[in-house]
Amino acid sequence: MAHVTRKQRDEVIAHFQYEGILVKECPYGSGHINDTYLLVFDIADMGQVKVILQRMNTKTFKKPIELMENIVGVTSFLRKKIIENGGDPERETLNIIPAVDGKPYYVDSCGDYWRSYKFITNATSYDQVENPEHFYESGVAFGKFQCLLADYPADTLHEIIEGFHDTRARFAVFKKAVEEDVMGRAAYVQKEIQFVLEREDVANYFSELMERGEVPLRVTHNDTKLNNIMIDDKTGKGVCVIDLDTVMPGLAMNDFGDSIRFGASTAAEDEQDLSKVSCSMELFELYAKGFIEGCGGQLTKKEIELMPMGAKVMTYECGMRFLTDYLQGDIYFKIHRENQNLDRCRTQFKLVEDMEKKWYTMQEIIKKYSNI
Repeated sequence: MAHVTRKQRDEVIAHFQYEGILVKECPYGSGHINDTYLLVFDIADMGQVKVILQRMNTKTFKKPIELMENIVGVTSFLRKKIIENGGDPERETLNIIPAVDGKPYYVDSCGDYWRSYKFITNATSYDQVENPEHFYESGVAFGKFQCLLADYPADTLHEIIEGFHDTRARFAVFKKAVEEDVMGRAAYVQKEIQFVLEREDVANYFSELMERGEVPLRVTHNDTKLNNIMIDDKTGKGVCVIDLDTVMPGLAMNDFGDSIRFGASTAAEDEQDLSKVSCSMELFELYAKGFIEGCGGQLTKKEIELMPMGAKVMTYECGMRFLTDYLQGDIYFKIHRENQNLDRCRTQFKLVEDMEKKWYTMQEIIKKYSNI
């Protein structure tokens, strides 16, 4: 996507329902996908108001209108529930600022799609687990997200990225990448290829359960990293789930599992020294406790029992995707050095192995909290 020009921003700002005089604007946040700006407006006698303005990445999200329909549906539903529960809808869910024509987005003269949200004040999102309590709070917040949306008709949501967590389909893509071997790399990664092939049952596990109707389709976030939770600066509590671009129909176990894959790992995603990589049972327990509490009894017994499997499936799927991308020539995940996707895949497979060793412990931890 082309660089955003000053003229383009001026046009866009003029087409949203903002009040007051613009006194400050600057790039904001650490996201890699959308272009995000913080705007500050001076409103006479009322002080300053902050808003977020974002150019949506239509290369990643090819159906921006459907994506915004999902976000409008989910945030208005959440707003209603939060008010019913006596919460603060201005801080506990994203609030869309409409364009001048009333739509939840604006298409500029370059054909780019933009949207705007009210800024959530006195709260911070953290890229890394600096404080284990924050990881617990993110578990509570993502669990509460499940709880509040438990009776939202998941099948009415658009599938924004087709087959995003269809692990069985991703396994087929992986096998094709191995056979085609366009970069001539397969010979060097036989061990990693075997790791994936030996665990085909993991790739099929959830698809088979869904086909048998044993687990329900739910509204899922699909990017449950710590930095997608706003943590209140005063109370340290998780106040709001943000970045709803990948909200789609999915499985609760996958949302749980993706948090564990990223947040309970003891090393960076591309760590080359695999002896540093393990799945921390302390962090696993903190998150599980928070998530189950947050869900407030809305998940089925089966879904709760399958949480360790969610962690394993998501980690395996992610490793497989990194390996697929490495075999295809690093065309999906950005790399900043040679073999970075291979290193990423190896950390994920090391985590899967570690989970397999700690399987009994993980199941016992889930049992401990499943009666809440």
